[in-house]
Formats: sequence, structure tokens, C-alpha cells
Amino acid sequence: MLHALGEPRRMAILRLVRDREYPSGEIAARFPDVTGPAISQHLRVLREAGLVEERRSGTRRLYRARPEGLAELRALLRDFWDEGLAQLKDAAEDQQRRKGSGRGRQ
Repeated sequence: MLHALGEPRRMAILRLVRDREYPSGEIAARFPDVTGPAISQHLRVLREAGLVEERRSGTRRLYRARPEGLAELRALLRDFWDEGLAQLKDAAEDQQRRKGSGRGRQ
């Protein structure tokens, strides 16, 4: 899932479709420096990662953020940061203990 967000344009597309559905042509129009096929590729990566869903309406393809995918991403990032912050807290407390006992001085 995170690999899909490693490209800045995919992050921008996800932000765009987070609040409402957009046709692929309108998404492409928001990124004039990117070709239509490249936008389609970005949308495919986001869709395969479970972050975006596609709906067809006649000949149009409409895209929007997938709420379940965003919830998974939110949980993944929360767990990542919680674990990282816990490790940082442990390291800081360990360093503080060493300083207090005189072993941290050099």
C-alpha cells in the first residue's frame, strides 16, 4: 500500500479523490504536465493498492478514494508511528537512566 504513495502525483490524486468522485478526464486535466496514459497508470496503481475504486458510468470511468483503503492506511501509519515513538521513548529513558547513574558521561 505504501509503495503506491511513494510517487508525489499519486498522493496528489488520492487527495483529490478523497472527498468526491472524479471522472478520469477531470483528474487528468488537474495535472497538465502529465500524460493521460500516465494518469491512468497512477490510478491503476492506486486501485491495485486498494486506495481508490473505479466505477463506470456509460463511457466514463469515475474514481474516488476507497474508505476501507484509507482506514487501512490510517491504521498502518498509526501502528508505525506508535511503535516508533515507543522505541524512541524507551531509548530516551534508557539514556536518562545512564546519565543519572553516571555511565552516560564520557
